[in-house]
Amino acid sequence: MTRGGRDKDRDLPERRCIVTGDVQPKAGLVRFVVSPEGQVFPDLGEKLPGRGMWVTADREIIAKAIKKGLFSRAAKAQVTAAENLPDLVEAGLARRVVDHISLARKAGRAVAGFEKVKGWLADGKAKVLLQASDGSERGKGKLWTPEGGRWFGCLTASELGLAFGRDSVIHGALGAGGLSNRVVEEAAKLSGLRKNYGGTSAGKDAKSA
Repeated sequence: MTRGGRDKDRDLPERRCIVTGDVQPKAGLVRFVVSPEGQVFPDLGEKLPGRGMWVTADREIIAKAIKKGLFSRAAKAQVTAAENLPDLVEAGLARRVVDHISLARKAGRAVAGFEKVKGWLADGKAKVLLQASDGSERGKGKLWTPEGGRWFGCLTASELGLAFGRDSVIHGALGAGGLSNRVVEEAAKLSGLRKNYGGTSAGKDAKSA
């Protein structure tokens, strides 16, 4: 079990957060590496060489790692972490989520607009419901999270619009497979940075968007 008392899913790769000490699936963590110059920076694609340092995808926890010098402790060397590192992580994750949604749209696995999204939900085609954080709560409450799917409210209307090639989008949906799993994983991390959490319900039952 984890320190929080939850049963581990042994099928998922796990890492230890250098701040909290909790061992959890790496999908909920951000990987950081150190450059040859001793600068800490996020490795959001988790592909860069070097010993990774993992931190829970939460703005306050990343800030604590900087303030307490925990990156240096984990690296066993004096390293430098910029004070705006949480901002860099947030911006990078937002770009990645937008890019993944855009690719899913081009592959025919994503739609935008209230009526199209409602249609996908009614037909069981949608597996992820995306709603703009700055959209009307009344309008968002008329849609629902796909059964067995996910809901996210971590992107703004302009960010969702960018993903769908429009100025602004309030409602979007992704089908199963393809890039949807990538969107879910990275949107969950972005939610942690923005303090919006992907829930299991939309509308009245959704967590704060």
